[in-house]
Amino acid sequence: MPIEYYLFLSFTLFAIGVMGVLMRRNAIIIFMCIELMLNAVNLLMVAFSKVHGDSGAQVFVFFSMVVAAAEVAIGLAIIVMVFRKINSVDINVLNRLKN
Repeated sequence: MPIEYYLFLSFTLFAIGVMGVLMRRNAIIIFMCIELMLNAVNLLMVAFSKVHGDSGAQVFVFFSMVVAAAEVAIGLAIIVMVFRKINSVDINVLNRLKN
């Protein structure tokens, strides 16, 4: 399969993630869109490593996915704690935490 297909898919996933971060106000959806952007970059790195025959980039992607899993655990814990405090995951309501 040509690399252009992977490029297009990765760009599309990244663009969907960026639009989700910019347009949505729900913290969980924004968090999922950030993860979507991270996975788009991981897909692109794996595609480039397949084309160039370098397995070092695939190891880097594996470690990136491990860090992303840790990020998900910590991020969801923070979102749950914020929800318990203010009963909302709307980021516009989070301005009350400044006081």
